[in-house]
Amino acid sequence: MPLHRKKIFHIPAPTPTTIYVRPGYNRVLAEQFEALKRKRVDLVKDKVEAHSQGDLRENFGFKAAKEAIRAVDRKMTALDRFVARNSFIEVDPVTWLTKPTHTLLLGHVATIEKQDVATNRKHRFMFLVTTHGETASDPESGIECLPHNSPLAAAVLGLSVDAPTKVPLPAGEAIMTVRTIRNPTQAELDRLLTAIKPPEIEDD
Repeated sequence: MPLHRKKIFHIPAPTPTTIYVRPGYNRVLAEQFEALKRKRVDLVKDKVEAHSQGDLRENFGFKAAKEAIRAVDRKMTALDRFVARNSFIEVDPVTWLTKPTHTLLLGHVATIEKQDVATNRKHRFMFLVTTHGETASDPESGIECLPHNSPLAAAVLGLSVDAPTKVPLPAGEAIMTVRTIRNPTQAELDRLLTAIKPPEIEDD
């Protein structure tokens, strides 16, 4: 049976994962989907109105409404797939203030040393390992948010202090060493955790 080009080059769907989110994230997802549905209804009204204005070949309003509906449909489909493919567990950041610090866990502030195997260059970072989608940084403390499902977080979660571990990363192999682990302060959380936003989803 001959192989079809579409099957050879089709990128498989990502495997389902567990995504840790802050309380309210599921509500934000639902609100985003409802907003897209309302937007689609309005666009359909615009399309019907433009359709009534005559020759569709020169009707730019009709064409624009039609393309806008397609764009909304793509976003709704992508959001629906995102929700269907993953499970979401809500985590309250208040629990991060008193977590045990034997190994690096979600909610810890950690100083991490990264040594590139190919070049031996070393880099040092201070991260708050946080929930899905967080990218804020705190100029006062120098802490950056590191989403738990990022490649770097996946490589260091579970590590103990001063235990060098060679890990594969998108940029190449590196030796990761956790130098310190501590709990964040409430003030640091207040500065780092931003308002919950819906995900930025790319069309499949």
